[in-house]
Amino acid sequence: MKQLEFPELVEFGTDPKLLVRRDDPDTSHAAAYAVKSGELEKLVYETIKRFADGCTQDDVLALNPTKPYSSITARFRALLDKGFIEDTGQRKPGRSGKPQRIVKVKVWK
Repeated sequence: MKQLEFPELVEFGTDPKLLVRRDDPDTSHAAAYAVKSGELEKLVYETIKRFADGCTQDDVLALNPTKPYSSITARFRALLDKGFIEDTGQRKPGRSGKPQRIVKVKVWK
Protein backbone atom coordinates (compact mmCIF):
# COMPACT_ATOMS: atom_id res chain seq x y z
CA MET A 1 0.00 0.00 0.00
CA LYS A 2 1.24 3.50 -0.79
CA GLN A 3 2.66 5.41 2.17
CA LEU A 4 0.42 8.31 3.12
CA GLU A 5 1.82 11.82 3.25
CA PHE A 6 -0.86 13.37 5.42
CA PRO A 7 -2.15 10.86 7.98
CA GLU A 8 -4.35 13.52 9.60
CA LEU A 9 -6.56 13.28 6.51
CA VAL A 10 -7.11 9.57 7.02
CA GLU A 11 -9.97 8.50 9.22
CA PHE A 12 -10.25 5.55 11.52
CA GLY A 13 -12.47 2.78 10.23
CA THR A 14 -12.47 0.27 7.40
CA ASP A 15 -15.09 -0.18 4.71
CA PRO A 16 -17.07 -3.31 5.69
CA LYS A 17 -16.68 -4.68 2.15
CA LEU A 18 -12.96 -4.98 2.83
CA LEU A 19 -13.51 -7.05 5.96
CA VAL A 20 -14.99 -10.06 4.15
CA ARG A 21 -14.44 -12.12 1.02
CA ARG A 22 -17.11 -12.27 -1.64
CA ASP A 23 -17.74 -15.96 -1.02
CA ASP A 24 -17.96 -15.71 2.78
CA PRO A 25 -21.29 -16.75 4.31
CA ASP A 26 -24.02 -14.17 4.82
CA THR A 27 -23.37 -14.23 8.56
CA SER A 28 -19.82 -12.99 7.98
CA HIS A 29 -21.11 -10.17 5.79
CA ALA A 30 -23.63 -9.18 8.46
CA ALA A 31 -20.90 -9.20 11.09
CA ALA A 32 -18.64 -7.02 8.93
CA TYR A 33 -21.35 -4.39 8.67
CA ALA A 34 -22.09 -4.58 12.39
CA VAL A 35 -18.52 -4.11 13.64
CA LYS A 36 -17.56 -0.57 14.63
CA SER A 37 -14.13 -0.67 13.02
CA GLY A 38 -13.53 3.06 13.46
CA GLU A 39 -14.04 2.89 17.22
CA LEU A 40 -11.89 -0.23 17.49
CA GLU A 41 -9.07 1.20 15.36
CA LYS A 42 -9.04 4.35 17.48
CA LEU A 43 -9.03 2.30 20.70
CA VAL A 44 -6.08 0.20 19.51
CA TYR A 45 -4.22 3.29 18.24
CA GLU A 46 -4.72 5.15 21.54
CA THR A 47 -3.55 2.07 23.47
CA ILE A 48 -0.41 1.70 21.34
CA LYS A 49 0.28 5.41 21.90
CA ARG A 50 0.65 4.70 25.62
CA PHE A 51 3.82 2.66 24.94
CA ALA A 52 6.68 5.02 24.08
CA ASP A 53 8.97 2.11 23.13
CA GLY A 54 6.29 0.15 21.27
CA CYS A 55 4.13 -2.82 22.21
CA THR A 56 2.76 -6.14 21.02
CA GLN A 57 -0.77 -7.32 20.39
CA ASP A 58 -0.68 -9.05 23.78
CA ASP A 59 0.16 -5.72 25.44
CA VAL A 60 -2.86 -4.08 23.80
CA LEU A 61 -5.10 -7.01 24.70
CA ALA A 62 -3.98 -6.83 28.35
CA LEU A 63 -5.12 -3.22 28.59
CA ASN A 64 -8.46 -3.98 26.92
CA PRO A 65 -9.59 -7.20 28.63
CA THR A 66 -13.28 -6.74 27.83
CA LYS A 67 -12.69 -6.68 24.08
CA PRO A 68 -12.61 -9.91 22.07
CA TYR A 69 -9.21 -11.07 20.83
CA SER A 70 -10.15 -10.76 17.16
CA SER A 71 -11.59 -7.26 17.63
CA ILE A 72 -8.19 -6.03 18.79
CA THR A 73 -5.76 -8.04 16.68
CA ALA A 74 -7.59 -7.39 13.40
CA ARG A 75 -7.03 -3.64 13.75
CA PHE A 76 -3.24 -3.82 13.57
CA ARG A 77 -3.21 -4.45 9.79
CA ALA A 78 -5.51 -1.49 9.09
CA LEU A 79 -3.43 0.83 11.25
CA LEU A 80 -0.21 -0.34 9.58
CA ASP A 81 -1.70 0.06 6.09
CA LYS A 82 -2.93 3.58 6.88
CA GLY A 83 0.44 4.61 8.28
CA PHE A 84 -0.78 5.28 11.82
CA ILE A 85 1.61 2.73 13.33
CA GLU A 86 4.84 1.10 12.22
CA ASP A 87 6.63 -2.18 12.81
CA THR A 88 9.84 -1.49 14.76
CA GLY A 89 11.47 -4.64 13.41
CA GLN A 90 11.80 -5.96 16.96
CA ARG A 91 10.06 -9.11 18.18
CA LYS A 92 9.05 -10.35 21.61
CA PRO A 93 7.55 -13.72 22.61
CA GLY A 94 3.81 -13.53 23.09
CA ARG A 95 1.66 -15.52 25.50
CA SER A 96 1.61 -18.34 22.96
CA GLY A 97 5.41 -18.47 22.95
CA LYS A 98 5.52 -17.34 19.33
CA PRO A 99 7.22 -14.06 18.46
CA GLN A 100 5.04 -10.99 18.10
CA ARG A 101 6.10 -7.83 16.32
CA ILE A 102 6.57 -4.69 18.34
CA VAL A 103 4.74 -1.74 16.84
CA LYS A 104 4.61 1.92 17.78
CA VAL A 105 2.79 5.02 16.70
CA LYS A 106 4.41 6.48 13.62
CA VAL A 107 6.05 9.86 14.07
CA TRP A 108 5.57 12.09 11.04
CA LYS A 109 8.22 14.62 10.19
